[in-house]
Amino acid sequence: MKHRHHVLFLLSLLSAISYLDRVCISVAGPRIQHSFGLTPVQWGWVGGVFAFSYALFEIPSGYLGDRIGARAVLSRIVLWWSGFTALTGGTWNFLSLLVTRLLFGVGEAGALPNTCVSLCRWFPPGERARALGFILMAAEVGTALTPLLVVPIQKYYGWRPSFFALGLIGAVWVIAWRRWYQDHPKNSPRISATELAEIGPTVGNTEHTLPWRLALRSRNLWAMALAGLSYRYGLYFFQFWLHTYLVNARGYSESALLLTAWLYAAGAAANVVGGIASDSLAKRVGMKVARRAVPFVGLMISAVCLTLTIFVAGKYAALALLALSYCGLTFAQATCWAVCLDIGARFAGAVSAARNTAAQLGATISAVVFGYMAKTTGSYDTALIPVACMIAVSAVLCLRIDATEQLFPEPAPRDQTPNSLPTY
Repeated sequence: MKHRHHVLFLLSLLSAISYLDRVCISVAGPRIQHSFGLTPVQWGWVGGVFAFSYALFEIPSGYLGDRIGARAVLSRIVLWWSGFTALTGGTWNFLSLLVTRLLFGVGEAGALPNTCVSLCRWFPPGERARALGFILMAAEVGTALTPLLVVPIQKYYGWRPSFFALGLIGAVWVIAWRRWYQDHPKNSPRISATELAEIGPTVGNTEHTLPWRLALRSRNLWAMALAGLSYRYGLYFFQFWLHTYLVNARGYSESALLLTAWLYAAGAAANVVGGIASDSLAKRVGMKVARRAVPFVGLMISAVCLTLTIFVAGKYAALALLALSYCGLTFAQATCWAVCLDIGARFAGAVSAARNTAAQLGATISAVVFGYMAKTTGSYDTALIPVACMIAVSAVLCLRIDATEQLFPEPAPRDQTPNSLPTY
């Protein structure tokens, strides 16, 4: 096995752990709401405040990864979120839960951007969407395992111990990460010269400031950010509201929530398929078309299936449509993140963080609006309408992104300008 595949395994494991910790609150949501007497609006703010604080610290954490490397930044992030996962189990009312989730978001911000930093340095461009597909698949595996782990624990011991148990896992990952990972492939004693040649020149940022003035004039960046905002608006329903929706709108029991593991498992497979499809299509029709077509198809399927869910009465038929909708979202996901690497290059961490900042703002709005709509209309199904619309908007915006247009092209060598002739 090539050493970059060991790196991919560690990053995939990180992705799975992050979603175990993040989705735990969704699975435990019905019990927490009952325990603290929370309204749908209050529960919406619990999800919204996490996403908001996450958004605020995305760009600083992503840029820090560009500057000092993902080895140190991801170590800090994982230890922080593991601690606040455990502290979530110690909350005692709405305010303490709100503050804990706020600080949770502060610390976890930058996890995916720094994953992108690692991929940009350890994988050649033609393998990145595929690698992201596996990493995002691992996130869905972690999500699928969450109800299988949390439901039995909270059934016999209550919801609090599930957070204590999941909080311990991250510390073990940090030990392995610091032992096996180096920020640059050339610094790893385990990598061969052949593999270094396959990876190619290390992408790195040697500048002290990010040229934001140049970036903010780019229609490419704005299209990517707005696509991320609308995409995450839709995705966050599945990550935060789904289990509450199934209980309150579809009559699911706590034990029946175990069926959502199949939904997330299907989403995991769709992530890998989408990443492979994107890289394979890029070889045939070019990067520009491939990076547009794959997310557009996936997101339109997602929007249609979610809309149909509103009109279906059977609870299992509704779950099947929700699964198809989720698969459409995850089919698009690897490509959406690969574009950040394509156009960000040596600033991949900051560019992916910019996208995720917009995305987390979308998640904040999604969590809060869904809660208000469910309360004011008395219907969780009605609250799905904006979710489906935003997914469709994201599909259209993906058609505006050009993956071949780098925001910050690599500078020419000092002794050679782009138009200079070679000397003999």
